[in-house]
Amino acid sequence: MDLRTFLMLLHLCEGIGNANELRVAAFLRIYQRLPTKNELTQLLKLAPEKSHKLIAQLECAELVEQLRANLQVSQVVTILDQDYPLKLRESFRPPAVLFYQGKLALLKKPYLAIVGARQADAYALAALTKLLKPVLAKGIVTISGLAKGVDALCHQLTLAANQSTIGVIGTGLDSAYPRQNRNLQTKVAKTGLLLSEYPLGAPPLCHHFPERNRIIAGLCDSILVVEARHHSGSLITANLALQNNRNVLAVPGKITSDISCGCNELIAAGAKLVSQPDDILAEFANQLI
Repeated sequence: MDLRTFLMLLHLCEGIGNANELRVAAFLRIYQRLPTKNELTQLLKLAPEKSHKLIAQLECAELVEQLRANLQVSQVVTILDQDYPLKLRESFRPPAVLFYQGKLALLKKPYLAIVGARQADAYALAALTKLLKPVLAKGIVTISGLAKGVDALCHQLTLAANQSTIGVIGTGLDSAYPRQNRNLQTKVAKTGLLLSEYPLGAPPLCHHFPERNRIIAGLCDSILVVEARHHSGSLITANLALQNNRNVLAVPGKITSDISCGCNELIAAGAKLVSQPDDILAEFANQLI
């Protein structure tokens, strides 16, 4: 078995965890061989019973069938691969394995993450309509999470401009959450890039979405927040981006609006206020030369 396949199978094991995957991936990269059972047990940092159970999963034919099923409908990039995106590799807890549909080459372009409120209003639509067209015309790729609200607006406006967008989801690639975004997700996969850390059949569990957000924060060059509540998931994503040394930008909102208070707080804390497309383009000046 080659190293890459071993890592993919390990990723499918129940209870493996990102930290354990990264330790094993580091071993594979350094030693260029598979670990022995004893070495794998030491790497996993699990209780003996859990470790033995996980190693037994690796030897199960059903796991190989599960991987084969995933590879029939998607492609895979692992942290061992040369085309794994460098920014993500260097980010906080990078995923060891990503399933994808679409154009992986988009990850070599400059990209802007756009996040915000699920209950986005007409102001978010007006702001993104004003800001995005000149940005997209420069070849900047948008990234968002295919949720309702600002995420969906980001993808829709990018596609309407015949430009490329990347969707990072918190389910398997065979699922859409919310369901009303199924057609939008299909379009993103066909014309851009659809990414997920999760294999086929993975449901939209609550903890999947903060994990998805860390990938968005790790992939982007800059992140733009458009309408966000206090203590919202969008602010968590912005903070993760900041930890990864990314530029954090925010669209200011009404002081009377609950869904704008998060953006106003970001600006007060030092995020760049965005009111014109040039405010965004300035962050990509070195990449657009």
